[in-house]
Amino acid sequence: MFALIKLIQSLFGALHSEGTEGQLAAGIVLGSCLGLTPLLNLHNAVIFAALVLLNVSFAAGMLGWALFVPIGFLLDPLFDWIGHQLLLAESLRGLWTSLYNTPIVPLTNFNNTVVLGSVVFALLFAVPLFLLTRWAVVRYRVTVGERVRQSKFYRALTASKAYNVYKMFRP
Repeated sequence: MFALIKLIQSLFGALHSEGTEGQLAAGIVLGSCLGLTPLLNLHNAVIFAALVLLNVSFAAGMLGWALFVPIGFLLDPLFDWIGHQLLLAESLRGLWTSLYNTPIVPLTNFNNTVVLGSVVFALLFAVPLFLLTRWAVVRYRVTVGERVRQSKFYRALTASKAYNVYKMFRP
């Protein structure tokens, strides 16, 4: 229950923050890449570092991660199929061989069909998700945002102890 409240607070905090729509959308996209791909891989370390180091919304990234983990599990058969098709493509055999013999690249675990398929899917899905999320944030802020901010639910949510602790540590 507390995790759900914290997720809702994170969503409202990100939507009503002073961050731009692009920062929120980029955070969601990076979080979706973390959620769609298997967790313990080198590419996720790079994505998490980008989420921390770039000027994107970290809260939106964590929200995107939480939202896309279950979707990633549901799409694992699709990811397996995509990775299988790519790894067994005769025209790509030389590429896979040279990548596997390159230092550090095998640590990405690209020879796993689910990992390769999920990374390819996440990369292809990133641009449409960015554009859709950015549009949705703009529409939300223009139409619904102020009404939500004046609602009793939002005031109660922002008055909670967890939100006040969050605001204390916000830069």
